[in-house]
Amino acid sequence: MSDLDETVKSLMQAADVPGLALAVVERGTVTHARGFGFADVQAQRAVQADTVLPAASITKAVFAYACMQLAHDGAFSLDEPCAKQLKLPFGEYPEFADLHTDPRAAQITPRMLLTHSSGLLNWRWINFSRKLDIKFNPGTRYVYSGEGIQLMQLLAEERTGKSVSDLLDERVFKRFGMANSALTWRSDFESRAANRYDANGRPLGISRRDRARAAGSMATTAHDLALFMQGLMRARAAQDPSLQAMLEPRVPIVSPRQFPSHFPGSTDAYRSLSLAAAHGWVSYRSPLGPAVFKEGNDDGTNNFCIWFTERELAIVMLSNSSRADRMFVHALDAIAGKACLPWFWMNYVPWDRPEWRGKSYDALPPEACTV
Repeated sequence: MSDLDETVKSLMQAADVPGLALAVVERGTVTHARGFGFADVQAQRAVQADTVLPAASITKAVFAYACMQLAHDGAFSLDEPCAKQLKLPFGEYPEFADLHTDPRAAQITPRMLLTHSSGLLNWRWINFSRKLDIKFNPGTRYVYSGEGIQLMQLLAEERTGKSVSDLLDERVFKRFGMANSALTWRSDFESRAANRYDANGRPLGISRRDRARAAGSMATTAHDLALFMQGLMRARAAQDPSLQAMLEPRVPIVSPRQFPSHFPGSTDAYRSLSLAAAHGWVSYRSPLGPAVFKEGNDDGTNNFCIWFTERELAIVMLSNSSRADRMFVHALDAIAGKACLPWFWMNYVPWDRPEWRGKSYDALPPEACTV
């Protein structure tokens, strides 16, 4: 792996990324886990495989697996409307009261929430009104929605009588030995936590979440996420029905970009890749076989996780930089081979393709294999 390490260092320098933690899982075994660069630039403290970083939206993929187990165990139905499974009408939940006046909300199911096809936009603050609304009829289109995952959290907590923190601790973290993962900040994370840096290299401090949110509050390490991927591989080998259901592609993706996917307009550019929403993940057909991926982006962090299911190869990259997305495509290809990741759709424009950065939403996406 020495050549790979040098490649990663070179890509980090080219994309101006201060710190990165990388892990590789092959055939159910963690074969590589290490850090590069600095968790704190000023202190010259190095990133390690156990450096604590915000997972951001990779939390959604971990939560989705717990939800698929719960559904398999009968805690709730994936296909019965949430309105029939919740204790109260939408209007009586302050967080979702905006949905009370839209009759389409009664059609939203847990499966739609997990496959981002409920029609809810990502976050209500995107709207000028700051109100939560439905952009497409439920079940008709992929629209990435953190709001939808928060609704799924409400349902899971009500139906089990447990907090989402306890659910993930029981269903995922303890099961897979993820001792350095939690949905809220722990004091023992402090000495190993990474400072975050924005796109201009300015420090943003450590992310310390005090509210458990299935949409993105998890703190974790690259090694822990590698253990998660290792666990998923072993679950697949054991034909775990909840894992098999989670990976099933459900909704073809036609939006020109992932963000914002609630805008009107569609494209056939990704049809050849069979780009589709699975439960908590996005699936596509790569030259390396079927793959699912999940990214997580927030202020001062870009993260990426991908699993080539038939090849039994998974790659985890966690960063403390808003610029790391610019190196992920090349790093992935260096590790796995040409993967044809739909980088334009993901807004993962490589550092050496600046002509595509900042393109308008309706720009024609380039072919995925032109990088």
